[in-house]
Amino acid sequence: MTKKEQVNFVINTLYKLYPEIPIPLDHKDPYTLLIAVLMSAQSTDVRVNKITPLLFEKADNPYDMVKLTVEEIRDIIKPVGLSPMKSKGIHGLSEILIEKHNGEVPQSFEALEALPAVGHKTASVVMSQAFGVPAFPVDTHIHRLMYRWNLSSGKNVVQTEKDAKRLFPKELWNDLHLQIIWYGREYSPARGWDLEKDIITKTIGRKSVINEYYKNKKS
Repeated sequence: MTKKEQVNFVINTLYKLYPEIPIPLDHKDPYTLLIAVLMSAQSTDVRVNKITPLLFEKADNPYDMVKLTVEEIRDIIKPVGLSPMKSKGIHGLSEILIEKHNGEVPQSFEALEALPAVGHKTASVVMSQAFGVPAFPVDTHIHRLMYRWNLSSGKNVVQTEKDAKRLFPKELWNDLHLQIIWYGREYSPARGWDLEKDIITKTIGRKSVINEYYKNKKS
């Protein structure tokens, strides 16, 4: 298969498997999405979805959030991990949204990435899922699969994002990044991976990855 055929195979397979694409993090507006994405760093979506209702019950907008102390926020979000940094970020960005953006989440990468504790990936998720702006946020699943599928070198997430944006049509980015995440969880996980069920890797996967898989299976 040519690279173009491989890319088309990935796109067609993902759209067959996930014609409807659920959003992994529960939220009701750009602000609650921003907070949920910030909390998901080095945590699981399942854990974040258990904790965000407790936080949003007390504060689901920046004006209520700044009424809470950093310590109060930290106590609520402790189970998601990295709570000292995340609680400061949540409080700090809520203050900035009120001071600089009339309490609204800004609709630009630059303004989002200027907020405390908001990196490029968080900004990309908010831009794509809250505002429909084409973006390709790369999480661990996408980074792993792009390497397994021989579509990126696996050097770092910056390179993976560049390769994804170069290979996939822009109008599909917002669907594809979510479809790849769901596929990674279901068919191509880091642990407990069954290549027989992983149709995409089995068909177009990097030779060295497939060889390594079978070698480990024998040992």
